[in-house]
Amino acid sequence: MASVKQFQVTFDCAEPALVARFWCDALGYVPPPSLEGYAPQPGVQGPASAWCSDPTGVGPRLYFQRVPEGKVVKNRVHLDIRVGTGLVGDARVAALEAECARLIPLGATRVRLLVADEENESCLVMQDVEGNEFCLD
Repeated sequence: MASVKQFQVTFDCAEPALVARFWCDALGYVPPPSLEGYAPQPGVQGPASAWCSDPTGVGPRLYFQRVPEGKVVKNRVHLDIRVGTGLVGDARVAALEAECARLIPLGATRVRLLVADEENESCLVMQDVEGNEFCLD
């Protein structure tokens, strides 16, 4: 059996270009040429799909596809943005809060801070521009 060399994460969404642009900005990924300069316009549907990729080639490609139905329940899979790795306590929370403050102007929504307990360090739950949950970890 061949081993897997690469994978992509696929998002179902209403506006692929809008969601792709958010994740490019959030992760420092690069958009395909078709998204360069793209700005969503109210009432005008953009492309049926979009993607973004890690410029270093290390992270997975993120693919966004338009679907007719809206999001109705919590994600079963979500991304964690690892901004607090190696930090604990107040230093970790400060790093999470700083990244949260950077992402909100990009269209993210803060949901809640999960404070550290005996088993887990603190993390901050957020949503992207279409309400997909992700964590700052």
